[in-house]
Amino acid sequence: MEKSKTSLYQAATEVWGKAILKDASYTKNLELNLELHKKLLNIFQAGDYYYMIFNVSTMELEFISPHIKNILGYDSNEINALFFLDQIHPNDKPYFLNFENKLTEFLKELPLEKRGSYKFQHDYRIKTKTNNYIRLLHQIVPIEFDENNYYRSLVLHTDITHIKKEGTPCFSIIGFDDEPSYYNIEVTEKLTKSFDLFTKREKEVLKCILEGKNSKTIAEKLFISLNTVHNHRKNILTKAEVHNPLDLLSKSIKEGWI
Repeated sequence: MEKSKTSLYQAATEVWGKAILKDASYTKNLELNLELHKKLLNIFQAGDYYYMIFNVSTMELEFISPHIKNILGYDSNEINALFFLDQIHPNDKPYFLNFENKLTEFLKELPLEKRGSYKFQHDYRIKTKTNNYIRLLHQIVPIEFDENNYYRSLVLHTDITHIKKEGTPCFSIIGFDDEPSYYNIEVTEKLTKSFDLFTKREKEVLKCILEGKNSKTIAEKLFISLNTVHNHRKNILTKAEVHNPLDLLSKSIKEGWI
């Protein structure tokens, strides 16, 4: 398939190319340990999901987990970057491009020691093989880079149609290891550190709640007492100004807290 100069793919490759500070042909063998990456990078899922590995230097998808078929209806060998971008809803393509541009600009300014300390996420609608649109939460974490270039990113796509049926796509930059976060960023605005509504421990509990874990499981996972979990849950609902986990999940997605 020919890559049209007017396609989203062409525009996106120009944006992603900003992450290549020096010409590089990256040929290191791809070794996948996705479960390890998932644990280390604190990636969130609130529904059906699949993984991808994106090679920044070649502007292509190197790996797509077979779970994509459960969500989009395609086998992994039917997908490449050009085809995938072409399936994005026409009204959401400008958001996608602008968010990716903001992401790339942010990455360029990061010192080497902080390049693995951020997760980037935004959402958009995409067409399935049956010509229906679903909404994906698109989460990206750089996994291979050096002082000159970004080489690979781990991408997680989660179906959040059941959570966010309508609304404008939003973009957030979430810091790990006490790095600042930037929630629900407007494309045109200068990045300003967002006020952290939740404490570090509350964020850990929040993630577990949104993944559907019960209080006993959360207590065991975080090595805290059941009573402490109950207190955290109460404080989280109060701070979020919601009354139940379902509303908490919906607001967390819309506000980009996760």
